Amino acid sequence: MGLLNTTQQAYYDGNDFGNYQFVSLKDIINQFMLVYVGEDKIIPKAKRLDVAFHAQRALAELSFDTFKSCKAQEITVPASLQMILPHDYVNYTKVSWVDGAGIKRIIYPASKTSNPTTIIQDADGIPTPHKITAIGDLENGLNTVELDTEYKNIEVGMIITGPYIPSGTFVEATLNVGGITTVTMDDGNGIDVIPLITNTQTSIGNTDTTLTFSTPDDTLVHSSNASNIIDNLSWAIGNAAFDFKITGTADELTDIKIGMLVSHDNFPVGTTVTNISGTTIVVDKIPDNIAAVTGAEVTFISTDPEDSTTWASYKSHTPSENNNDDYEDDTYWPINGERYGLDPQHAQANGSFYIDCVSGKIHFSSNISGKTVILDYISDSLGTDGEMQVHKFAEEAMYKWISHAILSGKANVPEYQVLRFKKERFAAIRTAKLRLSNLKLEELTQILRGKSKQIKH
Repeated sequence: MGLLNTTQQAYYDGNDFGNYQFVSLKDIINQFMLVYVGEDKIIPKAKRLDVAFHAQRALAELSFDTFKSCKAQEITVPASLQMILPHDYVNYTKVSWVDGAGIKRIIYPASKTSNPTTIIQDADGIPTPHKITAIGDLENGLNTVELDTEYKNIEVGMIITGPYIPSGTFVEATLNVGGITTVTMDDGNGIDVIPLITNTQTSIGNTDTTLTFSTPDDTLVHSSNASNIIDNLSWAIGNAAFDFKITGTADELTDIKIGMLVSHDNFPVGTTVTNISGTTIVVDKIPDNIAAVTGAEVTFISTDPEDSTTWASYKSHTPSENNNDDYEDDTYWPINGERYGLDPQHAQANGSFYIDCVSGKIHFSSNISGKTVILDYISDSLGTDGEMQVHKFAEEAMYKWISHAILSGKANVPEYQVLRFKKERFAAIRTAKLRLSNLKLEELTQILRGKSKQIKH
């Protein structure tokens, strides 16, 4: 009984090319239940759910170091020198940029740099990542505080503490004019909060008062350079629509990114940007204004961590090997070609990269800007149903893996039986690796012909 159930004409008319070399995970599970599980078989009883679990684990593990990796992603490196990792990324196999001839140039990892989290600290160097300290002028009878400079990272909904500030005071709104931030205070329910300053204390309390701004849930305060203040924005009265639109000027909205937080007293705390189209910003929450708003100032705060000093220095630095293409200079050819002390890992002109696991991004050196970069990577083959397939060279390895996993997890199974299937699993995986390595005698011979050896053929 043949395995092909379509004609050649149907194959060439379709788009499922080359799929005959694979067998689906569903078929493997079905065949395992039929052949290995049952009366008078090696596994008398096993739940299909258990078999499916171990089959998925086998598929994932074999995807890491046995199966051939075919996943790749190509981008043009932007000015930010960053590439977002693919959604199903597990590890990379190769990172390279492509020259004019389409040849891959390997980019090597930079092991001696990173992008650590920048911690906010006070003048004494004490870390204060959960709060912002500012100097403000309190006005007797007013619910506004004029701060000493501009604080882009002060958000609506933050808690305010300090002298003359009642407990339970929140930031209702912020205004930034002329490099100065003015904060409006309320109790979190729209009722104004007035500083507790008597007439005799006015002159003491309204100048150089130290105030602390902190997040209600004690989360990290966002970095100020990740904030954008946009003026002259407009929006209508809140309605039942899920996506609410804010209108502005296209030139002003170039720095606004999807995912940014919206800080304005009309919008609930936690409102985020879901889309930007031309002169329109789409957010995920409805404002509570009772009239149309025009000419408003809104602060948009990025949730991405601030670039560290280390990363800023790394991306701005031009590697010495890229400063001059003349190899007979002081960099490449000092003292008649003698290059004592050269670290071989840096003796290349293709650039470098490192992967920031926290932000999920690849950072490139400055000489990669504008180039086409290819990321070859591996996944666990469990992302989609279409990926859950096994090359026929490794089908037997899957059966042995599942058998050993089920037997080793059962009680009262003789140890010799578990060890037997452990050895068979190891041998099957080794055979699969050899098969999938795809070594061809003619190709090996061609490579060796380029060496200084005589090859008989």
